[in-house]
Amino acid sequence: MATVLDDVRSGRETPTLPELLRLRGERQPDDTAYVFLHDGEDPRESLTYGELAAAVDVRARWFAARGMSGRSAVLMYPPGLEFVRTLLGCMASKVAAAPVQVPRRLNDVERVRRIARDAGATAVLTETSVRRELEELFGDLEDLLGLTVLDTAEPAAAGGVPGPAPGLDDVALLQYTSGSTGDPKGVVVTHANFLANVAETDALWPCAPDGTVVSWLPLFHDMGMLFGVVMPLWAGIPAYLMAPTAFIRRPARWLEAIARFRGTHSAAPSFAYEMCARAAAEGKADGVGDLSSWRVAGNGAEPVRWAAIRDFTEAFAPHGFRPAAMCPGYGLAENTLKVTGGDQDREPTAVWLSATALREGRAEIVDAGTPGAVPVTSSGRTVPGTEVRIVDPGTSRGCPPDVIGEIWVNGPCVAAGYKGRPEASEETFRARIRDADGRPEDGRTYLRTGDLGFLHAGELHVAGRFKDLIIHQGRNYYPQDIELSAEKSADGLHPNCAVAFAVERDEKERLVVVVEADGRAVRAHGTETLRERIVRAVHDHHRLTVDTVLLVRRGTIPRTSSGKVQRRACRTLYEEGELTDLATPPPGR
Repeated sequence: MATVLDDVRSGRETPTLPELLRLRGERQPDDTAYVFLHDGEDPRESLTYGELAAAVDVRARWFAARGMSGRSAVLMYPPGLEFVRTLLGCMASKVAAAPVQVPRRLNDVERVRRIARDAGATAVLTETSVRRELEELFGDLEDLLGLTVLDTAEPAAAGGVPGPAPGLDDVALLQYTSGSTGDPKGVVVTHANFLANVAETDALWPCAPDGTVVSWLPLFHDMGMLFGVVMPLWAGIPAYLMAPTAFIRRPARWLEAIARFRGTHSAAPSFAYEMCARAAAEGKADGVGDLSSWRVAGNGAEPVRWAAIRDFTEAFAPHGFRPAAMCPGYGLAENTLKVTGGDQDREPTAVWLSATALREGRAEIVDAGTPGAVPVTSSGRTVPGTEVRIVDPGTSRGCPPDVIGEIWVNGPCVAAGYKGRPEASEETFRARIRDADGRPEDGRTYLRTGDLGFLHAGELHVAGRFKDLIIHQGRNYYPQDIELSAEKSADGLHPNCAVAFAVERDEKERLVVVVEADGRAVRAHGTETLRERIVRAVHDHHRLTVDTVLLVRRGTIPRTSSGKVQRRACRTLYEEGELTDLATPPPGR
């Protein structure tokens, strides 16, 4: 007997996500859909597909009764299952949802207000606990935001008649970019985009009927939403979710949940694997358990660090983790999420590049043992229907195979554009590759990702972000390489704790490295010794002179919702004098 997923995979059915949920509610009503792990461990809250379908229908009717169909709304929820119910309710009633993180500071509230204004939203959907918490922090929430605040936890009494079902070309989501390279912009994701992206993900990393998803990623972020909400619904398998803070406070919780619930699919940025490897090295992951069920360990970042793959694999091989389960990938919100991914059941690979050639913008492959060789991890391949090209960002011409250029993408996952920004949409989503005479090659348009990379043996290798590139004396330096050298310069420094950028001073470009250092590292080395080690490490590995090393407290460096450092935001704080340097502790302390 064919399953819902069999019908979708074969093309016999092409339902939107709400329609897919309705089918699952009818055919597998008692199967577990989502479980939320309180404190990252306690599975006290769960939803079957039947319960979820009913809850989504109630919310869809409620939104329709309030005249919200065809409009936008901001979703502001803590980690938990109410977000899932409301998100799918919005999709079912053609409400364009713009998910945001619950504010913790006035600056965060201002960001929510900007997003609401950009999205054209007049309402914020949330739950009572969030409203009370925010009013205790900031005062009257509706006055502060200038929006109607609606509690979705108990909407059943409103009744209402469901509006027309959404079509594939209708807006399913306004995914606001994390702001790692600029102001957040609302990416218009259609139902067709969602289905195409999850189908491509399934083609690379298939979900079998016995599959289980485990995720700590924030659900309002593209990676967390696709892996934590959309993919389990697509495959009809259970998802065990936890709050990001549960992982950050104790990274081993993530792995313990995978072992306990026999997780098959889970994904995270590269730094999360580094944190787990560090926890293992410190003896804080001994009770993780058996990880042999883990089939797909998605690793998405720009770029994926080869050292992180190696260290994690070595640390957890004794727990049954298979090297071939590690699947690096590359994606971004403007492509719904995934662009490329490594094949399941094939160990990840890397190429080693000449550091000299890399600084000149060339991908010259050398032996791994070559002095100064730099490993660049493969982010895998596309699936049929999506095309990746490497293009000179200045001329819009295709690059030769050994030249690093901007990554351009064409395919069904490319989103419709930015909400209310026609010029930015035209520039970013509808670029054309030019021939030698400057004419368009053909009628195809491409998404300009802003990321740099090259293709080797049909697979994408990501070098870094174009806007973050540091150009020193005519040569290119990728900040993540400098940051890794800084992080490895002394014991006690954490993964993902450094930011490197260039500033103009006295008509010269100066290299600045900001490093978060906790009390243990400062007590062990002293601030001046830490600075010296960072300067020496960057010089030894890159032949670069660091002009300023700023040591700051943990949590100071701005990060996106997925944990990536925000280099431009950090540079702005530095230039405005908003970063406070740590003082050397008195002797004997």
